[in-house]
Amino acid sequence: MRPHKIFNVPNTLSLIRVFLSPLVLLFLSLRIDTPIPFLPQVSYGDALASIVFIIAGVTDSLDGYIARKHKLITTMGKFIDSLADKVLVIAAMLALIELNRLPAWIAMVIITREFVVTGLRLVAAAQNVIISASKGGKIKTVVQIIALTMLILNIPYGMHVMWLAMILTVWSGMDYLIKGSKILKEE
Repeated sequence: MRPHKIFNVPNTLSLIRVFLSPLVLLFLSLRIDTPIPFLPQVSYGDALASIVFIIAGVTDSLDGYIARKHKLITTMGKFIDSLADKVLVIAAMLALIELNRLPAWIAMVIITREFVVTGLRLVAAAQNVIISASKGGKIKTVVQIIALTMLILNIPYGMHVMWLAMILTVWSGMDYLIKGSKILKEE
């Protein structure tokens, strides 16, 4: 494949999301605890982490939109987009666990779903079948990003939204498994 096809705008946006993910961890772990005057529950470190997290989250929508609109969908793009989503969400969850803002078991449920769906996609790919992101999976990702942003910023009811994100995560994972069961039965 020619380099310009691999490193097109959507793929570059996905790669940027991968590289922004450690910055979320960094800003949250630096513990710049000075509160923002007009938002006393938010420290400067949390604000910086949330800005980076939101920018990275926006690239998730933007890369898919650009890829579809300009017919720039590539195998590399399908891989890196999915990987970037997982890296971003897991990075934020790890930092929030360390800060005691997110129970580890909720993160484990979400991470387990990601491994299961990725495994199913790998099995399908070995059989030359592509399992694209479902509408439920896309909704799950948006709700996860909203919930994690709320937790990063200490916004009230952030854990309520995280519970919803976890439920959607399990639901979309079950949906993938049910639809993918035909692929798994063939082996």
